[in-house]
Amino acid sequence: MRQLYLPMPIWDLPTRVFHWTLVVLLFTSWLSARLDWMRVHVLCGYTVLTLLLFRIVWGFIGSDTARFSRFLKTPLAAVRHLLHLARREPDTEVGHNAAGGWMVIVMLAILVVQVATGLCANDDVLTEGPLARIVGKERSDWLTHIHSVNFTLIEIVVAAHVLAIVTYRLLKGHNLLWPMITGKKRLPGATPAPRMMHPILGLAVLGVAALAVFLFVEFV
Repeated sequence: MRQLYLPMPIWDLPTRVFHWTLVVLLFTSWLSARLDWMRVHVLCGYTVLTLLLFRIVWGFIGSDTARFSRFLKTPLAAVRHLLHLARREPDTEVGHNAAGGWMVIVMLAILVVQVATGLCANDDVLTEGPLARIVGKERSDWLTHIHSVNFTLIEIVVAAHVLAIVTYRLLKGHNLLWPMITGKKRLPGATPAPRMMHPILGLAVLGVAALAVFLFVEFV
């Protein structure tokens, strides 16, 4: 008997907005650094910090598919998943697979490093992070270097992420992109639906994160 697949909501609106806004911000951060639009670059940094605070909190209180406890498996599980990468099979994953979960953690970690070093960085001209004077010129210069090197690492991880999407499409026939746009994915009819939190809760968390960043920038 043929398995019946039905559309199921798996990615909530706050998670999708976080994802695509981050894509835009990373590109804008790269472009502004190349064109020396430092005011734009700094504003992007503060916005990324706001999104990271939101995502960390959402990883504990958000929808099932956004929670770290639901998608973060053991490294061995991730390796086992990757060993079957070339196997063409139906996509029955609700949310991130074992390898994708670790990709999320790696990306969040290097973004935290990027924002933290940016807060302490300087350009030796007019722009410096709010913590640059606190850490001192010598340490600020060193953190500025880390800030630059770490963005290269971000570029590598983003490229790996895009490559993974293409690879899953070609080898396994899985479309990982469309569900992150629509929020829905076709899954076996008997699959238990993940619990989805209301977008207003996500908006509230984002608002608190934005307020925290604003107060930090104003009073640090």
